[in-house]
Amino acid sequence: MIGQLGQVELARCLLCGRGGGHRSVLGGLLWRCESCAFSWTAAGSPPPEELYDESYFRGEGYEDYFLMGPRRFESGRRLRWLLSVARPSSLVEAGSAGGFFVEAARRAGIAAQGVEVSESAARFAVERLGVPVRVGCFEEVAPVRSVEAVCAFHVLEHVEEPREFLRAARDALVPGGWLALEVPNIGSAAARRLGDAWPHLQPRYHRWHFTPESLTRLVTDSGFEIVRQDTVFSRFYWQRWGRLANARVLLVADWVASGSPRVSHPRLGDAIRLVARYDEAGAVA
Repeated sequence: MIGQLGQVELARCLLCGRGGGHRSVLGGLLWRCESCAFSWTAAGSPPPEELYDESYFRGEGYEDYFLMGPRRFESGRRLRWLLSVARPSSLVEAGSAGGFFVEAARRAGIAAQGVEVSESAARFAVERLGVPVRVGCFEEVAPVRSVEAVCAFHVLEHVEEPREFLRAARDALVPGGWLALEVPNIGSAAARRLGDAWPHLQPRYHRWHFTPESLTRLVTDSGFEIVRQDTVFSRFYWQRWGRLANARVLLVADWVASGSPRVSHPRLGDAIRLVARYDEAGAVA
């Protein structure tokens, strides 16, 4: 990878391993591999401690991460989705932000803990919600062979090396453990319609840009077997969609392009969600 805060180009595509053959897309915001169509942000990123300060969580990057009502609403939806596939008795959430998913899991009787790179977000989780969240990079401080599930919601697109992150997730799991991921879907109906105006693009913060196909390939190449995968439109997580600045543009983009009012879709939603399983030997379960 060349440059920090300057132009970034991989010697080989992270996903398919092909050298060269990358082209600039979305007005130079991203590089895209011409072999497998995997995309990554062209500009470099500041170090995490500069990017993910309190202002990021207070609305600079997205809607305020510390709003009790909306964050508990979306955490409850994510937990119900996870429990519809798996019933872990313990889990760790990587990139747990303010700790709302950890809180929801613990209320459901799961021994849940979090790992968060931001000191301010981890402090909020511990002091305001009373849940265990450690400060650090997940790849460095993840537990070893101790949990039945690793969850990461809108985290994989931020990390330095996705394969290293998945290796750390693998190492944290007991035999037969579960991996639950959610990432933005650059192949979504809204992303295709809106281009660089798609609100979930976020090139300042997102290094990697996934489609259902590229996420599947990355996860299976890392030794997991996918159990369930689909996509959801942004409105799936809106508690009060009429108050959101991006509500109208996203509603028009996904509704028109997908031709459906439903909140989930096999491929066209704004976020890809996936549950996969891994066994101790590295063979799929």
